[in-house]
Amino acid sequence: MPSAFSLLVALPLSASLALASVEPENPQYDYVIVGGGTCGLVLANRLSEDSNVTVAVIEAGGQELFPAASLRTITQHEVGATYIRAEAAQIDAWEGIGNAGWNWSSLWPYYKKSEHIQPPTPSQAAHGITYEPSVHGVDGPLAVGWSIHDAPANTTAIIGQTWNKLGYPTLQDDNTGNLRGFYVWPRTLNRTADIRADAARAYYWPVSDRENLHAYTFTTADQLVWDEAKPQPYGYGSSSSASGVRITASDGTKPTIRASREVILSAGSLRSPVILEQSGVGNPQILNRHGIQPKVALPGVGENLQDQANQVLAYTISLNLSSTEWPPFGTFATANDLFGSNTSAVESYVRSQIPTYASRIAAQANNSTTQAIQEKLLTLQTDLIFTQHVPVAEILTAPFPSALSIAFWDLLPFSRGSVHITPQFINGSAQPAINPNYFMIDKDAIFQTAIARQSRQAARTSPLADIAPSETAPNTTTVPIDASDAQWLAWLKATYGTNSHPLGTCAMMARELGGVVDPELMVYGTRNVRVVDASVLPYQIDGHLTSTLYAVAERASDIIRGRPLLAPESVQL
Repeated sequence: MPSAFSLLVALPLSASLALASVEPENPQYDYVIVGGGTCGLVLANRLSEDSNVTVAVIEAGGQELFPAASLRTITQHEVGATYIRAEAAQIDAWEGIGNAGWNWSSLWPYYKKSEHIQPPTPSQAAHGITYEPSVHGVDGPLAVGWSIHDAPANTTAIIGQTWNKLGYPTLQDDNTGNLRGFYVWPRTLNRTADIRADAARAYYWPVSDRENLHAYTFTTADQLVWDEAKPQPYGYGSSSSASGVRITASDGTKPTIRASREVILSAGSLRSPVILEQSGVGNPQILNRHGIQPKVALPGVGENLQDQANQVLAYTISLNLSSTEWPPFGTFATANDLFGSNTSAVESYVRSQIPTYASRIAAQANNSTTQAIQEKLLTLQTDLIFTQHVPVAEILTAPFPSALSIAFWDLLPFSRGSVHITPQFINGSAQPAINPNYFMIDKDAIFQTAIARQSRQAARTSPLADIAPSETAPNTTTVPIDASDAQWLAWLKATYGTNSHPLGTCAMMARELGGVVDPELMVYGTRNVRVVDASVLPYQIDGHLTSTLYAVAERASDIIRGRPLLAPESVQL
């Protein structure tokens, strides 16, 4: 039997998927998965390994890729195909907010289970690409490695030496759970075929001919259908059971795909919560406003939205380069790196402002939380930053043929936003109301300004300065070399964009803290509705979401199937 990896090599980009039509009128499956992105396709593969169960995947995108380039499964796309795991302390912190069993040691074997590492070639090694074999998986479906286009000319040495001069070590491997330093990151790609290894190629196409696995593409999940044969009283202690998902099929009809066991939402941070709201699960204040009868009172649905604000500095470049791929050079910085001798003063200020920050978050959260709850959550995040010294900044140094770009962002913003239904969304004429609230908390502005300064300092440090002689954005007229915080912040707020890492809107944490799912990813107040996607991650994480989402989905599949969880591993490096 060929491996999933060998099948991935053989599959052309245009390989067609095994698609299902909605026949009979209301088909029934054991598991119905909403969303054909990273997590949804991992679950589809693993659950359908059992030939005694049937699995359906509902996906709004088309059949070339899962999902299509639409934003319907928005947090599941893999922008840049970057594979960088989280910082260990951040995953350990999940247990402290009501998630027993979720920690770095328990998630570690699932990171490795999903992965098929492709070691650096001799040529790549000669250009400075390194890795630590013991921290990677070798038998998983997901191909991870370095592109044949990575590390052109002597760019690794130029950029690495620059960051070394600024006090950052060069990492042997950036997937150990300890991220501070300079690194050349791997990607989710098949190096042999020189194509991206996304969840469709890794998890779906190799098993798409399974008779017990059906995919419904160009199909929108509208809302859950509840089992009225098992009525439950409305309220905090209610326990409702879903019997299926009402959809809008590709032909415009609106049948129901029934689920005899579970409905699993994997539609992403900007879609899973609004599907819950349309189904009567959420904040009664919001549901009643839109004429939706509350089924489960769960005020945290759609709240706690966290994303990162992305900025780019630009410079002229004197190197002769040909590749237009985003070069894989990154640096993770801690608060100590950014603030130096002033770190204690910054910490004191941030801690003194936590009550104010918490009050501001609670005031705009539709009565879904309290200042006391937000103080607890922000204090945990502050401890990660200043006590456990997790990195707070990611800085990407990217030489292209026509310019040098330095992209950066605050990894752990305190600002909290939301995503909710609107009348226009309900009638299909608009997207939901999405408000990330970038920079609502001044801590985020303080950190983003410090990261910008550090990025400019790198560009003005040799040997990088020798190949990037002139700053074109923002330029030293708009933001002078000795610019004040106010001057930097004016430019930052005028030019930022989304980092496309939204999460937290169906958070896995204690219900009394505003959580939406429990440690088994079951929606509170339901018996058979789970959420498995980026929306369950309670805090922003270092690294990039992709690797952690694969691991979470792998672990979730064992939970759902009732299989023994992989033994936690103590990682010693």
